[in-house]
Amino acid sequence: MKEIVKLCLVLTIIGAACAAVMAFVDQETKAPIAKSKAAEKVDAMKIVVPSSDNDLAKDAVTIEDKDLGSTLTFFVAKKEGAAVGAAFIVVAPNGYAGNIEIMVGVDTAGAVTGLEIIKHAETPGLGSKIATPAFKGQYIGTSIKDPAQWAVVKDGGTFKQITGATISSRAVTTAIASGLELLEAHRAEVFGAPKAGAAAKGTGEKAQDGKKPATEGGK
Repeated sequence: MKEIVKLCLVLTIIGAACAAVMAFVDQETKAPIAKSKAAEKVDAMKIVVPSSDNDLAKDAVTIEDKDLGSTLTFFVAKKEGAAVGAAFIVVAPNGYAGNIEIMVGVDTAGAVTGLEIIKHAETPGLGSKIATPAFKGQYIGTSIKDPAQWAVVKDGGTFKQITGATISSRAVTTAIASGLELLEAHRAEVFGAPKAGAAAKGTGEKAQDGKKPATEGGK
């Protein structure tokens, strides 16, 4: 009986020691990991936006639109003090394997200038192809107004879905469209009023011909 009590005591001490070590390691690594992830997002911003000379992380504008039911933070890219574009992150909650985080870059007219998939857990060799240049490239130059139907080809839209990964393709397309729609509704707030004599493009009115893509279908 004494041996059993002694064994239990030893195991309890070992367990407590292991838990303490794990808690210490977690605490010590939490800050560096968070810093590394933040740096990765800043690097992604620089890739997707037009060339700029400002600190994108500091020049941020958060827009909340209750009508659209979404809130986004736009990291405005500037050159010599003038806005040239912005980067924003949208999350597709309906990926095949969970959330897909997408960094989108746009110019001041609302056209996509770059795209980076910064987080996903899609199936290797199938849904993971959303991160390939071939898939991402088809969104470059598009806006919420062009094409008029923001959907994958299978849903009657323009964007080519990845074979065997329609759900992943659809999720990315839908998420990008939602971000562009919010930007179009608030472009003046994000980029500021146009300079005197400049064409008054995008005053914050909602696009009338931009449609949300379908959200149902199989992979």
